[in-house]
Order: sequence, then C-alpha cells, then structure tokens
Amino acid sequence: MRRGSQWGWFHHPRDPSILCYPCNSSGIIHHMLELLLVLGTVVAIALIGLVTGAMTPPLMVELGLWGLAVGLFIGIPTGWWYHVVLYRALTARMALPLRWWRRPVELHPFLTPGEYRDVRPWFLAGALGFFLCLAGGVAAISGLLVLRFYP
Repeated sequence: MRRGSQWGWFHHPRDPSILCYPCNSSGIIHHMLELLLVLGTVVAIALIGLVTGAMTPPLMVELGLWGLAVGLFIGIPTGWWYHVVLYRALTARMALPLRWWRRPVELHPFLTPGEYRDVRPWFLAGALGFFLCLAGGVAAISGLLVLRFYP
C-alpha cells in the first residue's frame, strides 16, 4: 500500500480514491492486543473452572453433543454456500488456482468491496458453525473423560 503522507491515511491499492486507516507505527496496538489475549485466556480458564464445578459430566456430554449438532447444522450449509458465493464472485474476473477451496481466505483480497459484503455473512456463519463444533466436541470429550477416569 502507498502511504499518503507521513501521518496520513493509506490509499487502497486497487482504488486510490478509497482511504484506509493509518498504520500505528508505535506498536501500542500490538501490545494492547497481546494484553487482551492474555486477559481473555485467563477469563476463559476461570469460566471453564466454574462450569466444570457446577456441571455434572453427563450434562456436559449432552450439552456438548447438542452444541456439536447445532454447529454442524449451521456450519455445513453456510460453509458450502460461502464457497459457492466466493466462486461465483471471483470466476467472473479471474481463473481460480487449483484446490482454491482449501484456503479460500487467501482469495479475499481479490474481492471488490461489494463482493466482500456479499461473501462476509456466509463466511462468518460458517465460522460460527465451526466454532460451535469445536466447543461442543471438546465439551463432550471432556465430559466423557471425566466419566471414564474420575472415580
């Protein structure tokens, strides 16, 4: 990206009339994100500890399996449709690389802002389904391990 001035905005590489947010060269944002990540991890560990103490293992397995089922119900159709919308948007302008569906996020920079607005909801819905699958699977496996190995 080209820089407009020393303290100015960046111009978008495909459309110079679009201005993008400036870069934070001081690194403060980077350190704030690291701090947020550490705090989020500590809070997540504390919440897992509270839920583990309050929930029985069979209930944990049941809720985990329900979370997994909901994640699959949301994630599979929306993830599939995300790939369809991305394919339709990009094949009108360019030839897609072989096995493009393995890393479709790498193709997002080739989308115009309007195309990105069409693709983004399906991308986020598929990601939500994937997250629910992971969280539900981990909860179910944890509950089963507690049932198996805890006296």
